Amino acid sequence: MFFKEKIKDVLLGVAIGDALGLPFEFVSREKLAIDPVIDMAGYGTYNLPAGSWSDDAALTFCLAEALTVDFDLNRLANNFIAWYNNNYWTCDGEVFDIGITTERAIERLLDGISPLSSGDPDVTSNGNGALMRIAPLVFECFNKDMRSRFDLVKKVSGITHNHIRSIIACFYYNEFARGLIKGQDKFEIYKQLKNEIIEFLLSKSIALEELTHFDRLLKGDINSFSGNEIYSSGYVIDTLEASIWCLLTTENFKDCVLKAVNLGEDSDTTAAVVGGLAGLLYGSVAIPEQWLAKLKRKKDIEHLAFRMSKRIEKNA
Repeated sequence: MFFKEKIKDVLLGVAIGDALGLPFEFVSREKLAIDPVIDMAGYGTYNLPAGSWSDDAALTFCLAEALTVDFDLNRLANNFIAWYNNNYWTCDGEVFDIGITTERAIERLLDGISPLSSGDPDVTSNGNGALMRIAPLVFECFNKDMRSRFDLVKKVSGITHNHIRSIIACFYYNEFARGLIKGQDKFEIYKQLKNEIIEFLLSKSIALEELTHFDRLLKGDINSFSGNEIYSSGYVIDTLEASIWCLLTTENFKDCVLKAVNLGEDSDTTAAVVGGLAGLLYGSVAIPEQWLAKLKRKKDIEHLAFRMSKRIEKNA
């Protein structure tokens, strides 16, 4: 499997989505309905120039960096610490946004707690902070069996978000991404996962009441929902549903990520999450040139993709 272009597609897709949504984070859907986002803009919520990206992309790149060498959870944890303490893989040399659950987990890592135990297992800690950065892991998981893929996702999510709901959300996302890498139709993937995910999770003896949180994805048809039925908060289920909905209800990269941004609220994370999938589906060649021209550290991101692909392809 030739991963070089696909890895670049994912990393640029996440970064572009993040950068598009960042100026509009916390802006209401009602306000955006009146004045929708149609292009990459600057300043806004964080008063940063166009093309800037946040913790969504930065922590995604920390994971990708860990995958440039043989994967080790402690190395990934150290990358998160380096981002938190020393602005590693930040856009402009400053950490300006961090989720509460992620911050608490990194503080535990700094206190010497193992990355296997640093994540919060509490049900109230199901924000989207693990989902937003999980995309590069699909390449590490690609040739493994489903059980091994789940176990690896569990470890990587669990560094910060260790409740089963966040883990399942990350697992679903990576399974969808895996189908896209294989060249499957997006609707075929969606249909296939309804059976595969439920069957697998039941084999893991995961509580049925926990699986009900995924009913709109696993039992319904999320693409048939109206925009008013899709939520864009920082809750991991909302972000996962919104990203799949945006992917299934659009036909190109631009429309997909702009639709995510215009849902409002946690606009940068929703767009970053679906941006990774849209990058896989349409390729980074489908990203508008004027957006790529504004993207901060574009060459660094592309070089990271190249370095990661060298190692992934060597071990494929």
